[in-house]
Amino acid sequence: MKRFAVIGDPVEHSMSPAMHNAVFKKLKLDCSFGKVRVPKGKLDEKALEKLKEEYIGLSVTIPHKLAVVPLLDKLDRSAEMIGAVNCVDFKGGKAKGYNTDMAGAIEPLKAKLGKLKGKKILILGAGGAARAIAFGCALEGCEIAIWNRTESKAVELMEEIMKIPGAEGWDSDESATKPLDAIINATSVGMHPKTEAIPIHEDFLGPDITVMDIVYNPLETKLLRIARKHGCPTIDGLEMLVGQGAEALKIWLGVDAPRDVMRKAALKELKG
Repeated sequence: MKRFAVIGDPVEHSMSPAMHNAVFKKLKLDCSFGKVRVPKGKLDEKALEKLKEEYIGLSVTIPHKLAVVPLLDKLDRSAEMIGAVNCVDFKGGKAKGYNTDMAGAIEPLKAKLGKLKGKKILILGAGGAARAIAFGCALEGCEIAIWNRTESKAVELMEEIMKIPGAEGWDSDESATKPLDAIINATSVGMHPKTEAIPIHEDFLGPDITVMDIVYNPLETKLLRIARKHGCPTIDGLEMLVGQGAEALKIWLGVDAPRDVMRKAALKELKG
């Protein structure tokens, strides 16, 4: 049996096992997918070597998407560019890192907004997921700004983004008054159990702004609930989760995963 797992802290809430195991069952693959809690600061070469002995591949979630990078033998182009990894493959005894978050986020944005070139996007956060989304939006030709609790991290990320040929952005201070096409919450604000938290004041919301939240537990975050009241088109966290998970399965096993099966399994898990 080929074994896979998601590593993170916390990891109890992860929908990845339910999604991937549903695909394995549907496609009749002799594989399993579990959860491994690795506390912040405890992911090192020794820990990764032990994981490599037990698993064929890993999904990587908060807080390890940046920390895992220097531990790997090789990075694919997207992970190298973004500097964050959410998928590790152990083929050939080597640990290779990928970033499937970028595709997982960009696909649903295109479905809502159409062509992304020239769209004005405000990204909340500067961690691993935010990096993937910011790079993805910049490569699509979006104009972006980044807000983060620690402003220096937002500035650092923006400086990296601006090195992409043709990338466009604006000073974050202008975002309060600049017309927006989309706001993306790429932080953990609003995640269970602190479900009443919201990463941005509702005064920023309006019917012409698409609101995306990468948090999927709960599926309807307070941000999405308030956004819908303001008439905003919304994208829930499962869209990105399913998208990045399907990309990971293609890397690990070379299969095209049935995304409807993945979403259905995740919804079932969320409802308990």
